Amino acid sequence: MTRRNTIVILQPSYLPWRGYFDLIRRSDTFIFYDDVQYDRGGWRNRNQIKTPSGLKWLTIPVHSKGHISEGVLLRDVAIDARTPWRRKHLDSIRHAYARAPHFKATHAFLENILEIDTPLLADLTIATTTEIARHIGLRTQFMRSSQFGLGGNKTQRLVDLLKELGADRYLSGASAKSYIDESMFAQAGIELEYATYDYPVYHQFHGPFTQHVSIVDALMMLGPQGIFQS
Repeated sequence: MTRRNTIVILQPSYLPWRGYFDLIRRSDTFIFYDDVQYDRGGWRNRNQIKTPSGLKWLTIPVHSKGHISEGVLLRDVAIDARTPWRRKHLDSIRHAYARAPHFKATHAFLENILEIDTPLLADLTIATTTEIARHIGLRTQFMRSSQFGLGGNKTQRLVDLLKELGADRYLSGASAKSYIDESMFAQAGIELEYATYDYPVYHQFHGPFTQHVSIVDALMMLGPQGIFQS
C-alpha cells in the first residue's frame, strides 16, 4: 500500500496542549498557519497550567495599541518586552510542579527554550513548539504558511497549500467543521479527516484530571518519553 502524505495546518500557539503535539506526531508535514489575522484572547500568546489555587494563565504580553483589532497578521504581532514575563512564567511553573517526577529536567529545558530571543510572537511560539516536538522525539517536517504567499478564502487557501505539498490527506481539528467547505477537498482528491482527542488519563497535581492544559503539565508528570504512552 502506498503511504499517504498527511498534512496538518494549525495556528502557532504558546506551549500548546498534548493534542496539538499529537497532530504533529500524526502528520508528515506540519504547517504553522502564521499569515492569518491574530485572534485576541485565543491561545496564540497564552496557555494554562494547574496550580494549588486552580488553573493559571501564562500569557506573553504583546503590543496591542488598537492595531491588533484592525487585522494585524499573527506573524507580525510583537512581544512587549517591558515586563519580565519569562521569569514570571518559569517561577509559576516552578511553584506548581516543584514536586513533579520530571521537574528538574523539564524546568531546565523550558528555561533554555524560553531564552530564544525574538521580538515577534509567532517566531517565539513556533521555535519553542518545534523544540518541544524534537524533545519528545517527533521528527515531523515543519513549515510556515507565509512561505507560500497564497490568498483566497479559508478553504481555498488550505486546499492550495495542500496541493502545493502534494498532500493525500488533511488532518484537521474538529472546530474547523464550522467553516470548511468539504466539497473542495473532494474535488482536489484530498482526503479530509477530523481529529478526535481521546487520551489516557495520567496522574496530575492539584485536583481532578484536566485534559486541555499546556504540554508543560504532561512533561512534568510523564517526561518526554511518556507523553503518548500514559
